[in-house]
Amino acid sequence: MRFICLLLFIGMITLGCEETKEVSHMNPVNWEKRKIKLNPIDSLVHGSTYLSIYSEIYDRSEKGTHNLTATASMRNISSKDSVYILRTDYYDTKGKLIRTYFKDPIFIRPLETIHIVIDQDDKHGGTGANFTFEWAVKKNTHEPLFEAVMISTTGQQGISFTTHGIKR
Repeated sequence: MRFICLLLFIGMITLGCEETKEVSHMNPVNWEKRKIKLNPIDSLVHGSTYLSIYSEIYDRSEKGTHNLTATASMRNISSKDSVYILRTDYYDTKGKLIRTYFKDPIFIRPLETIHIVIDQDDKHGGTGANFTFEWAVKKNTHEPLFEAVMISTTGQQGISFTTHGIKR
């Protein structure tokens, strides 16, 4: 009887220690290694870009939704100069801030792309989620490009589409 109780106790502990699944890739790149201290003397051109993201879409009616994996791309299209992302914020359908991805400005090397992935299981954003990006570039340098790809597959059916950032 003690043996059975011991086995039950061990079983309950094992089931209770189930690993929590992390939702959303909070750190697809190491933000700390990309951190940069910008010199206020440098004459940088500042801007802001809005990017729509669909972490879920309506399916069949307003009552049903289908989850998507969303990848937000931050692209430096300059072949000579780095661009600087000062802030990246993710908002839900109602405009509530969900998360900020880094606290200090980061750099993106010439022709480099970095991504933020919103996992298919992350329902925080909803049907009208969006990102805002605050950025800076040297004078006469191309502005960064922001795009998103949303994708999902179920069985043999797949859906994918893209969105493009709009300067604010």
